[in-house]
Amino acid sequence: MISTKFNLSSKHKISDFKKIIQVDPDKSISIRSFIISSISQNISYIKNVLESDDVLSTINCLKKLGVRIKKIKPRNYVVYGTGIGSLHIKKNSLLNFGNSGTLARLLIGVLSTTPNIEVKMLGDKSLNKRSMKSLIELMSKYGASFLPKNKSNFPLKLISSPMPVGIKYSAGVSAQLKSAVILAGLNSYGTTTIFEHKKSRDHTEKMLFQNKDTIKIKHLKRKIIEVTGKKNLNPLSIRIPNDPSSAAFFTALTLLKKKSSIKIKNTCLNETRIGFYNLLKKHGAKIKFKNLKKKNNEVSGDIIVKSSKLKPIKASKSYYVNSTDEYPILFVIASLIEGVSVFKGIEDLANKESNRIIEMQKILRQLGIKSIAKKNSIKIYGTKNININKKILVPSLGDHRICMSAFILAVLTGVNTKIFNFETVFSSSPSFLKIMKKLGAKFEKRY
Repeated sequence: MISTKFNLSSKHKISDFKKIIQVDPDKSISIRSFIISSISQNISYIKNVLESDDVLSTINCLKKLGVRIKKIKPRNYVVYGTGIGSLHIKKNSLLNFGNSGTLARLLIGVLSTTPNIEVKMLGDKSLNKRSMKSLIELMSKYGASFLPKNKSNFPLKLISSPMPVGIKYSAGVSAQLKSAVILAGLNSYGTTTIFEHKKSRDHTEKMLFQNKDTIKIKHLKRKIIEVTGKKNLNPLSIRIPNDPSSAAFFTALTLLKKKSSIKIKNTCLNETRIGFYNLLKKHGAKIKFKNLKKKNNEVSGDIIVKSSKLKPIKASKSYYVNSTDEYPILFVIASLIEGVSVFKGIEDLANKESNRIIEMQKILRQLGIKSIAKKNSIKIYGTKNININKKILVPSLGDHRICMSAFILAVLTGVNTKIFNFETVFSSSPSFLKIMKKLGAKFEKRY
């Protein structure tokens, strides 16, 4: 499915609200659940799936690789697992990852150690610009090769390793690279060992943790993940919690809109996903987590948010790894708080769906909001005195987080805003506009 292209216009300030909402299911967990189910034994059941463009791209790629996936009712799927190393596809066939960097990196991890894979790969315009250099270097250690040589972005051709052997990997801030190494290790000989220096998203480990012979996790001075290859995986039975990254936009809106409050139900509150909320609470945000419960090794609950008087944000580099997706909306929050906010350790934002540092600076500049960026940090000089006679124009970037952040900025300020190709938001949050309308936002769609 490819969403119909449309531009979004807004010029009305949102009124105060008090609402209960439920955001879309989590994208990271949805994508991982399909990939891991496909290489597990027997039948897996996945409930409350995010039916977005990125997840549908995942399902389409797996079907091309010989996996039978059946939708039994809205958001509920059955996956007939074919086991470790059993994915197959005709030589030189094409896999299209769409806009999803998560799908690209994780599935390449699986395919790099799957026997007899020779496949062409590409994404949409945005994904094709993103560097896959680190992923290529890691998969090459397993013996996989990529053509053309010395090329680091799609389109690419992958030739899987004829004899994959486990590697040692010192993980950085990227959960996707860590997951790719884990998934490649599942069909390699021997043991793959991952030393984690910064605690990044751990959904992949949690999903595999029921396979005690396959994955072991030690917590010493640092987290060590050991993956023993060539072991069968048990099928999954999982209900996907809702997405804390999608919830962040409604949280930001509520915090900055006077006399407003919101309850966001059944949201994933995995400790590696709530850096955004912890950071804001430290700076005066009225945010509480209620009704906590644990299922499938994942914690979820309700997020209660009330409008708040926030202090300028000081985000050290340690926050980045657990709030990566939320930095564009954090920049919006910072721009509307009186004073100077500082964000450090953000270098990796340059290799997202767009260069999120530069593109957010362009948006803020249109409102007269000053910012100074270096390679690994940004200062934002926030103000409450926005000239509403200005205009915001967001070009087609293929970046859902930029589009959503710009729209939140628009409805908070009432500034005349036009965002091109807003349909890219449906890659992660197909209910975003429906929820915004429920909260009272006014907008126009132009096809």
